[in-house]
Amino acid sequence: MNYARFLTAVSAARKPSPIRALTDLLMRSPPSMISLAGGVPNPDTFPFKRATIRLNDGTDIEIGESLMKKALQYSATPGVPELVSWLKDLQKKLHNPPTLSYSPNEGQMELCVTTGSQEGLSKVFEMLVNPGDNVLMDTTAYSGTLAAVRPLGCNLIGVPTDQHGIIPQALKDILSRWQPEDATNPEKNSPKVLYTVPNGGNPTGSSLTIERKIEIYQIAQDYDLIILEDDPYYFLQFNKPWAPTFLSMDVDGRVIRADSMSKILSSGIRIGFLTGPKPLIDRVILHMQASTLHTSAFTQIMIFQLLQKWGVEGFLDHIESVINFYKMQRDTMLACADKHLSGLAEWHSPSAGMFLWMKIKGVPDTHQMIMQKALSKEVLLVPGSAFNVDSSKPSSYVRASFSLSTQEQMDLGLQRLASLIIEERK
Repeated sequence: MNYARFLTAVSAARKPSPIRALTDLLMRSPPSMISLAGGVPNPDTFPFKRATIRLNDGTDIEIGESLMKKALQYSATPGVPELVSWLKDLQKKLHNPPTLSYSPNEGQMELCVTTGSQEGLSKVFEMLVNPGDNVLMDTTAYSGTLAAVRPLGCNLIGVPTDQHGIIPQALKDILSRWQPEDATNPEKNSPKVLYTVPNGGNPTGSSLTIERKIEIYQIAQDYDLIILEDDPYYFLQFNKPWAPTFLSMDVDGRVIRADSMSKILSSGIRIGFLTGPKPLIDRVILHMQASTLHTSAFTQIMIFQLLQKWGVEGFLDHIESVINFYKMQRDTMLACADKHLSGLAEWHSPSAGMFLWMKIKGVPDTHQMIMQKALSKEVLLVPGSAFNVDSSKPSSYVRASFSLSTQEQMDLGLQRLASLIIEERK
């Protein structure tokens, strides 16, 4: 892989921070090291001494005085080393990336902790996308992603999808405007990046099949694309076995994967992580050195203490309990939709995530219906147009979340939606 051709001029120009490099070096130094280098505050002046965090099972996580000093101090930019090591082992167990055997110059797997996956994604886009570039993504995409990529001045090309995600033939048809050899010719401006949410996509709830992933990866090889695999709902897949990831089939080092702890441990702790080829992850780390310095060391250490207590098997047991909860929530919403919306809307059962994507019959654009009339019915959903890659196009869809509502709230909410649809169609 020639990673140089993928980098923006800004990303290519980033240089390591000498002070950040010293901080990272100090993290790996023996206790006997005497450092007069760092301009860091003395932790003895901090007002926090220790913390005890009670878990759902009644047990505690203890952060004693010495560990608290570490948690409240500057840390290494890629992440607290112990947490980075634990997450790398998790990725090896779950995905076994072929890039594990690569040398660093060839795109060996690397990982860094980010302030939620949103920070990682925005920095990856800024690393890869120049003004005027053509970027491929699902026709309907997460609004936070659109907010991150639109200001970069690129051309967003929506790839048609169905309930099984991106349609490979549609991707081929779009790329047929270029020849594979155009990838090495900057004047041709062939796409360099394919962004997709492979499991429980927000808002559609669609999930790519293994057959489609294999075909899409082959297309990425043919046209020399970087695949940005944004997978915040990977741990919310309702069916077993879980589909292999793009990272697990990445023989070239062309996949950057974004994971998140938001849906399974806590959204407020803001812990995400990027996994991908070392030359590209290193560029993201350089950006972090100049922006956030690092993700909160306190939340990283809190999460590491939890994961160390659980071990991988305990972590996966917790995942199972989370899956069971959201699967029951999904089934409840589907039953309520069958009860109130049959004949008024169309939907498919999501195999992952926390959203039901519904096409409202007889309503070509749901924006006005939701933004102006839904409040009077005391029900709120998100109009489909909020997720359109082409923001000028109307949408007949709405997104309903089943993450928080009780059975009674879902039932009453969809009953109110049905009333709203009937009124809108008159």
